[in-house]
Amino acid sequence: MTRIVFCKKYKQDLEGMNTPPYPGEKGQDIFNNVSKQAWAEWLEHQKMLINEGQINLADRESRKWLNEQMDLFLSGKDYAKPTGFKPVE
Repeated sequence: MTRIVFCKKYKQDLEGMNTPPYPGEKGQDIFNNVSKQAWAEWLEHQKMLINEGQINLADRESRKWLNEQMDLFLSGKDYAKPTGFKPVE
């Protein structure tokens, strides 16, 4: 059975994820408030940020910045985009 959540990014009821994507409270919050679609889009955007920006995930500050960008992206707020980024329409 499909689980429906009110997605905080798209402000509508959409299909939810099957399991929390993170451990702890943050993972539970994402699980309860972010759609499967929004999470999949974040994963693709995250790859672009890491690859285009040459983000070093071994660096604590880089991981912190990436988590901040995730929060912005999933909340529907303005988030970092690689140079020349044009969203798919």
